[in-house]
Amino acid sequence: MSALPVEEEPIEAAPSSRVWPVPPPEGWTADDLDRIPDLPPHTELIDGSLVFVSPQLELHELLMSVLQVGLRTRCPSDLRVRREMGITITEKNRPEPDVAVIDAEAVGEEKSSYPPHAVRLAVEVVSKESEERDRKRKPLLYAEAGIPHFWRVEKVNGEPVVYVYELDPATQQYALTGIHRDRLKLTVPFDIDIDLTEVHRI
Repeated sequence: MSALPVEEEPIEAAPSSRVWPVPPPEGWTADDLDRIPDLPPHTELIDGSLVFVSPQLELHELLMSVLQVGLRTRCPSDLRVRREMGITITEKNRPEPDVAVIDAEAVGEEKSSYPPHAVRLAVEVVSKESEERDRKRKPLLYAEAGIPHFWRVEKVNGEPVVYVYELDPATQQYALTGIHRDRLKLTVPFDIDIDLTEVHRI
């Protein structure tokens, strides 16, 4: 004899203890990111709206590490490599590239973001939740700000593919200059040689 089905009580969501700040009518500004209390780490500002970063897969983290170490290995003394630091492009836009190469004179322990004129390279490692921003909106912002080099890193069948772009100063748009698998070897913004397969050995 089978037991009669028991009607289950609906599960109630626990009340949230976090109170999100209400945006002003004109939207948030880049300076607000330094003043809003208890923001999640690595919150970005895109077009006056706060963008919260979702938890990332391990491959995303490994790719950032490989790129950061590879860039630092050959980075000239007048440049610095930074990870997940904001770039204040306009009052309404403060994106945070996964990795960036910055003029050494612009860095400082008290900095929370950098001006775009100090950025030589911005790198975005695309994840599922950020595809639209990383492929479209953020490259457009970086190009309009005059950042000369941009890399978009995609995961194709579990393997990294790096799309390398260079700014055309006449059009202020990025032009694709190469697609790199396994190894990333470039001469700009400085001599670079990164073994992308290193992601499988760390």
